[in-house]
Amino acid sequence: MATTTTTKTDEQIQRHVLAELKWDARVQPNEIGVSVKDGVVTLTGWVDSYSKKWAAEEATHRVYGVKAVANDIEVRLPTERTDADIAAAVVQALKWDALLSIDKLDVTVSKGWVTLKGEVEWQFQKLDAEQVVRRLSGVKGVTNLITVKPRLAPSDLKQKIEQASHVSPRRGAPLPDRRGRRATRESTTPRPRQRQARASPPARLVRRRATS
Repeated sequence: MATTTTTKTDEQIQRHVLAELKWDARVQPNEIGVSVKDGVVTLTGWVDSYSKKWAAEEATHRVYGVKAVANDIEVRLPTERTDADIAAAVVQALKWDALLSIDKLDVTVSKGWVTLKGEVEWQFQKLDAEQVVRRLSGVKGVTNLITVKPRLAPSDLKQKIEQASHVSPRRGAPLPDRRGRRATRESTTPRPRQRQARASPPARLVRRRATS
């Protein structure tokens, strides 16, 4: 059965982008203008922080049917921050982030643009560092050059998994032999109940002996 795909018109995309901006608490929709041509959205207007500019861009990309976004939003900061102030704010923000270790990260700021370098263990840490910096006042943009370097190499991880697969889940339980059968030990010592049953005769036999 063939499936049909619906294509949004530019007017529909414009309405949906405006609605998405309205529901995003980080931006004010009355500050941003939206125009659409052939699925390409152009954002205009001005905001008082770069975080609002990037938030408007992210909200626009979430709308189905948007092919590309031209972010022409102008940022007018209440007060310009020096690169030294921005660098200090970045370092402090990364220190307070529980998911990151500032000791393995390098921060460079040039004309309000922040470049991050260093190493992290997981991909989500790299993304988190960028999001933390983008929210800071005065940051015009972020170049994320952080590399992801897992603590364990893939070969070491595979070796640990193979070693763990040879350990029995129950302590003291025998492992399967080469034929897949488990080694068992047969005990010839009777259990306590069995020894008691053999030591005392049945009750009916006792009654017969007493009446004879």
